[in-house]
Amino acid sequence: MKEAASKQIESILKDYHWMMNSIKILRDSMKDAGEGLTAQYGDAAGMPKAQGTTSDPVYRENVRREKRYSVIHKYEAKISVIQDRMHFITDDREIEVLHWLLEGKSYRWIGAHMGLSFSHIKRIRDSIVDQLSQETNGTNGTKDTKLLKHKSAC
Repeated sequence: MKEAASKQIESILKDYHWMMNSIKILRDSMKDAGEGLTAQYGDAAGMPKAQGTTSDPVYRENVRREKRYSVIHKYEAKISVIQDRMHFITDDREIEVLHWLLEGKSYRWIGAHMGLSFSHIKRIRDSIVDQLSQETNGTNGTKDTKLLKHKSAC
């Protein structure tokens, strides 16, 4: 069970940066309300339509937007798993590595920036994942199983 939580934390850490960027872009693209779309009217509205689909462009746009909103909510839930537990990381090196991981930097880049080896950065990352996953599975007094319900974005 702890291993599954650790794998999910690793996956969310890996995907965190692009999920944040996707949320920003999706929110910006959803601001306009689909200008230029109108429902059919007149003779076209009374004509028979193919079964299983609708020719109403406003309805189809609404369905498309609802799907995009559900994607935004899924990404937000995954991101909140990390954000809600970041305060458990107290070591300065771990905080710095976590910050750069969330910014989407590679282990090699972080190592060069901090003057540490690639393998040392991976060990620090493993320590971060262990701390975040321990808080997740209730070993430190919490009963939070929110992470276990999330599926990987990959």
